[in-house]
Amino acid sequence: MPHQTNVLPEPCGSGGGWTRLAYLNMSDATQNCPSGFGLYQSGGVRACGKSSLFGGCVSVQFPSNGISYSQVCGRVTGYLYGIIDALRTSIVTDADGVTITRGPSQQHVWTLIAGNSESTNSSRSCPCNTGSTVSVPVSISNNYFCKSGNPNSSPSQILYTSDPLWDGQGCGSLESPCCNAPGIPWFHRDYGSNTTTDYIELRVCGDGTDEDTPVSYYEIY
Repeated sequence: MPHQTNVLPEPCGSGGGWTRLAYLNMSDATQNCPSGFGLYQSGGVRACGKSSLFGGCVSVQFPSNGISYSQVCGRVTGYLYGIIDALRTSIVTDADGVTITRGPSQQHVWTLIAGNSESTNSSRSCPCNTGSTVSVPVSISNNYFCKSGNPNSSPSQILYTSDPLWDGQGCGSLESPCCNAPGIPWFHRDYGSNTTTDYIELRVCGDGTDEDTPVSYYEIY
């Protein structure tokens, strides 16, 4: 969100400074998961997801500290765990993965969808996969990135640490268009003259007991 400060991520554009509201870098061993999140550790990767494999979400809120803003910009990196369903889900956010909203009415900012496989165009894989016929919900529209860390046709019950999600790199097979999304890995929403002081909320969601998308890095301005 624009504000007078000396922090300005270039992908967010110019026109005043930006204030960083949220930051997590789990490659720093001194950093811990937000309250209510569970820690994953595998293959040198540390990431924060659901505290147990239940169907639902865990969330963290970032107050604006009274700053009035009309833009939101940021990036998130996560990992695929288990048998994820992308948009074929009963979850309230309409997607398995990470959803960023603002305020108590949970107005949508951006969705980071986790796909079932990078090598299929099934209803559980990314809508940006080549040949996909999956419809993106109106609630999400074009404001999303999607990726699967699973190179096989069927995922296993493991944390796929070799291919981070939503970083704009390593989109294999049918998934290659997903890495060509404008701005990726940075998302940016501009609400024009509509300003607010709403808090920003990040939710990690999955509707099954065999799936998760723990996050290892985020920064939101």
